[in-house]
Amino acid sequence: MLNKLIVKDMYTFSSKLKTFSIILMAVGLLGIGYGFLTAPKDIHEVETILASESHEGHGEVKHETSEVAGESHAAAENHNEVKDASEHNEHLTHVLHQLQNKPWAALYVACIFFLLVTMGVLAFYAIQQVASAGWSPVLFRVMQGITAYLPWGSVIFFVILVLCGLHFNHMFIWLDPEVVAHDKLIAGKSGYLNFPFWIVRAGIFLIGWNVYRYYSAKNCLAQDESKDDSFYKKNFNISAMFLVFFIVSESIMSWDWILSIDPHWFSTLFGWYVFASFFVSGITTICMVTLYLKSKGYLEHVNTSHIHDLAKFMFGFSVFWTYLWFSQFMLIWYANIPEEITYFITRIQLYNLPFFGAVVMNFLFPILILINTDFKRISWVLVMAGTVILAGHYIDFFNMIMPGTVGDRWFIGVSEIASVLFFLGLFIYTVFTALSKSPLLPKRNPFIEESKHFHY
Repeated sequence: MLNKLIVKDMYTFSSKLKTFSIILMAVGLLGIGYGFLTAPKDIHEVETILASESHEGHGEVKHETSEVAGESHAAAENHNEVKDASEHNEHLTHVLHQLQNKPWAALYVACIFFLLVTMGVLAFYAIQQVASAGWSPVLFRVMQGITAYLPWGSVIFFVILVLCGLHFNHMFIWLDPEVVAHDKLIAGKSGYLNFPFWIVRAGIFLIGWNVYRYYSAKNCLAQDESKDDSFYKKNFNISAMFLVFFIVSESIMSWDWILSIDPHWFSTLFGWYVFASFFVSGITTICMVTLYLKSKGYLEHVNTSHIHDLAKFMFGFSVFWTYLWFSQFMLIWYANIPEEITYFITRIQLYNLPFFGAVVMNFLFPILILINTDFKRISWVLVMAGTVILAGHYIDFFNMIMPGTVGDRWFIGVSEIASVLFFLGLFIYTVFTALSKSPLLPKRNPFIEESKHFHY
C-alpha cells in the first residue's frame, strides 16, 4: 500500500511530452542556425538587400538609401563626393550591424525571457518560505521543478554574454572601443560599463541565484526524511538572505543586461519594471504547470482555492506591471526631455504594434478575464489567460531589447520563432525531468497539513 502511495506521488515524464520537447529543441536549433547563416556578411549584401527593398517600394530605409544615393550624386557634382560616399558607407555599415544583430537579438530575447521567468518562480518560492505561508507548500515541488531550468539557462546566457564581449555581435555598443572614444556620455560610464566588470557581475549574480536554488531544493528534500524542522529553518534563513541578494542583483541585472543596450537612456523605475514583468510571468508559469499536472491526475491535494490564489497573484501583478509601465511612460512623456523621450518615440514610431499590443495583452486582457472571481477557478480560462500573459511579456522583453539592437530592421521571422521554440523545448525537458525525480508532495513541511486543507 505504501509503495502504491509513493508511486502515485511521483510524476512520470510521458514519452509524448519528452519527444515533443526534443522536437521543439531540434526545430529551434535548425531555425537559429538558418537565421545566422542568412544574415548578411558584408555591405555589398546590404546594398543588394536595400536595392531590392527600394525596387519593391517597401519600408522607410530603402527611401533613405535612395535619398542618400541621390544626395551623393548631387554632392559629387559639387565636388563633395568624398564626404557623401563616407556617409553612405556609414549608413550601410549601420544597417549591416542591425541585420547581423537580428539573429543574436532574437536568441538573446528568448534566452533572457525564459531565464528570468525561472527567476520569478525562484523569488516567489523564497517569499513563500520567508512568509511561512500556509497555503502554498503543496506547490513547492512544482516551483522547485520549474527552477531546475535555472542552471541550464544560466550557462547558455553567460556564454551569450561572453560572445557579446568578444565582439561576435554589436548588441552592446559600449563594448566597442571606437564608440566609447567618440561618445562622451558612454565614455563617462566606462568605469561601470566595461567588459571585465560587467561579466564578473553577471557571474556573481548567476552563481548566487543557482547556489540558493540548489540548497533550498536540497533542504526541502532533506526535510522529508528529518525528524524535526531543522532543514525547514535552514531554508527560512537562506531564503531571507537570498531575497536581500535578489533585490540588489535584480536591479543591477536589469541595468546591465537590458538597459545598457540603450546606454544614453535611463529610468529610475526600470529595475522594478523588469521585475514586475518576469515576476508575473513566473507566477503564471507555476499556475500553468500546476494545471497540467492536475489534468494528468497528480497533485491530489491542490484544490481550486490554491488555483484561485495563483490567479489572484496573476491578476494583481498584471495591474502592478501596468502601474509601472504607465508611471515610466507618463512621467517621461510629460517632461519631454529629449534624451529621455527618444526611447519612447523610437518604440511608438517603429514598434507601434508590439509596443501597444503588449499593454493590451498584459493589462486589458488579464483585467477583463481575471477580475471575475469564478473565472479564477476555471482551468481553461486560466490556460487561455496564462498563454496571453506569457506571450505578452515575451513581447515586452522584445520591446525592451530589439529597438536598441536592430532598430527599424525588426520583424517576427524565423530567428525569433526558432529561438522561442528552442528554449521552450529545453524548458519543458528540464522542468518535467526534474519533477519526475522527487515526490510531488513535501511531506514533512510544518505547514503541509494546513496547505492540504486550504479552502476559503
